[in-house]
Amino acid sequence: MNSKTLHSNETTAASCGCEETHDERKAAGVDPGIKTANLKRLRRIEGQIRGLHRMVEEDRYCPDIITQIASAQEALRSVGRALMKNHLHHCATKAIREGSAEQTERVYDELLELIYRHLR
Repeated sequence: MNSKTLHSNETTAASCGCEETHDERKAAGVDPGIKTANLKRLRRIEGQIRGLHRMVEEDRYCPDIITQIASAQEALRSVGRALMKNHLHHCATKAIREGSAEQTERVYDELLELIYRHLR
């Protein structure tokens, strides 16, 4: 959350163009297709994690478990890429087009940080 003190129903723009209230931030826009696809992916990932749990409980062959872990990690990265796409198309674009020079600079910094974190 940014450094501004917010009151109970006060809304302000987050550095990325998303809406921010005293207790939560929300996307400025969410592509329904991306949201649906992400929810499906996340349900599949939940199943993969439950499967990994079973594999460990059953003392399955370590390389098999490691392979499944890599698959779950890639699935999470895929969701992250889709969320990044949505953030760039909606929140960041809105902030860059409509924001002040200072806000635009904060958006660029935030995007770089997200990209650096995502590349790890």
